[in-house]
Amino acid sequence: MAQMVFVTGGSRSGKSSYAQQLAEKHSGKLLYIAPARVEDDEMANRIAMHQHARGERWELLEEPLWLTERLTSAAAGHGALLLDCVTLWITNLFFHFEEKQGPVLAEVDRFIELAWQLEEPLYLVSNEIGSGIVPENRMVRQFRDLAGTVNQRLAAAADHAWLVVSGLPVKLK
Repeated sequence: MAQMVFVTGGSRSGKSSYAQQLAEKHSGKLLYIAPARVEDDEMANRIAMHQHARGERWELLEEPLWLTERLTSAAAGHGALLLDCVTLWITNLFFHFEEKQGPVLAEVDRFIELAWQLEEPLYLVSNEIGSGIVPENRMVRQFRDLAGTVNQRLAAAADHAWLVVSGLPVKLK
């Protein structure tokens, strides 16, 4: 297995840029894995900004739900893979599975098993959303808890883990 690197941080912390810099140290074509869905102009603008920042070495896999099924064939021939971001992926799964955490966690566990079999280095970007206030909405609290559990599982499985704060990476492991 190639290495798995987990990068987390708050909104606008610089985590995506840092993970991209790490991935770009590898030679050859790179694969950007995007689970985002374009549902409004603001999201379309965010996606366009990210695409512009990546450049020509990057190829794109857009998959909002079933990363495990698509990743092996899409990964072949790439110098590195970057999933940005885990939080969007599990948001899609959370609503697909009608806010049930069990199936989401099962899908994440399947993804981790697959990641260990990849030959390409895999960089995972995820939001750290548990450092803020406790949401008053039950569904948002459940999602926050789910995201924390997913981040713990991915960080534990990863070879390296980073926390990015104000653009500064802090090595966790």
